[in-house]
Amino acid sequence: MSTKLRFTKMHGAGNDLVVLDGLRAPLPAFEPHVRRLGDRRFGIGFDQLLVLKPSKQADVRMEIYDADGSQVEMCGNGIRCVLKYLRDNGYTTKDSVTVETLAGIVTPRWQGELVRVDMGAPVLAPAKIPTRLGDPASPGPVVDAELRAEGQSFRATCVSMGNPHCVLYVDDVDAAPVETLGPKLEHHEAFPNRVNVEFVQIVSRTRLRQRTWERGTGETLACGSGACAVAVASMLRGVVDRRVEIELRGGTLAIEWAGPGQSVFMTGPAATVFTGEIEI
Repeated sequence: MSTKLRFTKMHGAGNDLVVLDGLRAPLPAFEPHVRRLGDRRFGIGFDQLLVLKPSKQADVRMEIYDADGSQVEMCGNGIRCVLKYLRDNGYTTKDSVTVETLAGIVTPRWQGELVRVDMGAPVLAPAKIPTRLGDPASPGPVVDAELRAEGQSFRATCVSMGNPHCVLYVDDVDAAPVETLGPKLEHHEAFPNRVNVEFVQIVSRTRLRQRTWERGTGETLACGSGACAVAVASMLRGVVDRRVEIELRGGTLAIEWAGPGQSVFMTGPAATVFTGEIEI
């Protein structure tokens, strides 16, 4: 027997998201259908699926699935969209809420027409990112470590924002080998939990350009946690100031970080595209 599943299509700077609302009533068993729902020809199509459920620790719990059906820890653009969804659908009139994720509790705050998110402190210890680059017993950071792949040597800076990121610097991000090198590094033995791969071009001390290969999805127009990781990596390398704008293919995010042990703050847009139903 088929069941109709209601959904809301949203995006954060072009990061393509679908929200399922399990707050008022339990959702039907959608998990076996995640890959089909994510298919752009046979389903709805998304980069990430966000599932909202009640939480005992926060205002709401957000479960995150990539298009390949795998469950992941964090989606920075999704956090911003969750706050907009809750406000638009009458769940809250507050300017900020707490959101439980597999990476911990995150707090988005409404700020004019944008959303500012306290993403928490970045994880720099290689064993916790996790990565086999660098000294596994050290507290980190892993900056410009040698990474060999496809017969080439790269310099990688690794950061976790609740999910793992490998940051590579290129002269021209438009010409970067995102679709060929991205999947190779995603599954590289240096990253036991796979990894999101960020290709970055330095424009100035206050501006970067970024493209992202997201594990389980492929290239996306934006990655919020990736932009945070890129900002942290660039600040650790001393090539940008403590506040930087990051230009992604779907929009621009502003990232601030005071230094190790401090929270990363991300500010960017959240938008609703349409609502609908699909049979599963």
